[in-house]
Amino acid sequence: MKSIIFSLLIVLTLWSCKDKTSNQESEVESTAEIAYASFGDEITDADVLSAAQMAEVYNNLKTGDTVYTKVIAKVEEVCQTKGCWMRLNLEDDKEIMVKFKDYGFFMPKNIAGMDVIVNGKAFVNEMPVDELKHYAEDAGKSTEEIAEITEPKRTYSFEADGVLIKE
Repeated sequence: MKSIIFSLLIVLTLWSCKDKTSNQESEVESTAEIAYASFGDEITDADVLSAAQMAEVYNNLKTGDTVYTKVIAKVEEVCQTKGCWMRLNLEDDKEIMVKFKDYGFFMPKNIAGMDVIVNGKAFVNEMPVDELKHYAEDAGKSTEEIAEITEPKRTYSFEADGVLIKE
């Protein structure tokens, strides 16, 4: 009788271990996360708008309007002096000019072409000529290209408090 109970106990133990192993494997698969380099405030990759969705948000904003949001987009250009601003690509050849809250952090200068997630305040403003020329100079534009800037430009702007770059 004792050997039957002992055998049954061993079978149940082995059977319960088998179930735990498969549950652990599925948990590992479901919790696999994408690794990001984080800059500024800690943010997550949840509830992110695509570039196309963000373009629609900007189309509905007027100069002076703001909206707090999170967007994923491709980096077109980064300040080559300090990494203190970047331009993100939207659809239809439109861009978002991203600056960083209180200049509290900067981006690596070599992230052009990479996707980033930015969290913060989106707004539309009118950028004056002198500021446009300053950013063109930071981007390494030629003196001829800088001289061609003669009028203010309505821009899609973003003040980021946190940024994620996929590692």
